[in-house]
Amino acid sequence: MKKVYFFATCLGSAAMQEMVVNAIKLLRKEGVEVIFKKNQTCCAQPSFNSGYFKESKEVALYNIEQFREDLPIIVPSGSCAGMMSHDYLNLFKGDKDFPLVERFSKRVYELSQYLDSVLNVEYEDKGGEVKVAWHSNCHALRIQKSVESSKNLIRRLKNVELVPLEFEEECCGFGGTFSVKEPEISNAMAMQKIKDIQRSGAEYLISGDGGCLLNIKGTMQKLGVDVRGLHLYDFLQKRLEGVAL
Repeated sequence: MKKVYFFATCLGSAAMQEMVVNAIKLLRKEGVEVIFKKNQTCCAQPSFNSGYFKESKEVALYNIEQFREDLPIIVPSGSCAGMMSHDYLNLFKGDKDFPLVERFSKRVYELSQYLDSVLNVEYEDKGGEVKVAWHSNCHALRIQKSVESSKNLIRRLKNVELVPLEFEEECCGFGGTFSVKEPEISNAMAMQKIKDIQRSGAEYLISGDGGCLLNIKGTMQKLGVDVRGLHLYDFLQKRLEGVAL
């Protein structure tokens, strides 16, 4: 039996607990034993992006100690996975702890990459026909490079049509602290993203990143847009269970 660590992420723990449960269900469906460390914390991306490198190193080393066994570390977010698998290396470049960090970073997978490339899952879609659009999170796209695996999982669902967005790879305006520091610009970017989604004719907007999803989904709800936002792992699990979206 395969055994993995599961890193829930801050947003997963604070705002998307159902997604965390569904992500773990997707792993257990494939016969994977999941280890959930109750004292896990942030990946350190917010502090890293704000220039607090000393503090970010402390968080990174804490995570390395938490997930010390030589097992894959599965993360249901391209943003956090990108931080742990790539940005940690930049953070510790030239540091005495770099070899330790490098060994850790090589064990990090975004969940869709693990399901798609390592487990090569086969899915039986129990839902009705539906059109969905996909939003590519910036860090997942450019750093973790997990977007294609995420789309591959959606393509495994026979009754789901993945319709393209004209500006799929453009930022939604969230950007972590950017949305707090530059709310007007952030909102304008979210509005452009939503116009693109509406033009696509999709019934659902799927994303693998909690921050982007909260931003886009919240803005759509405020505007009364008739498109529902769903996290990728909630969407997949509901389709496999045949549960109404």
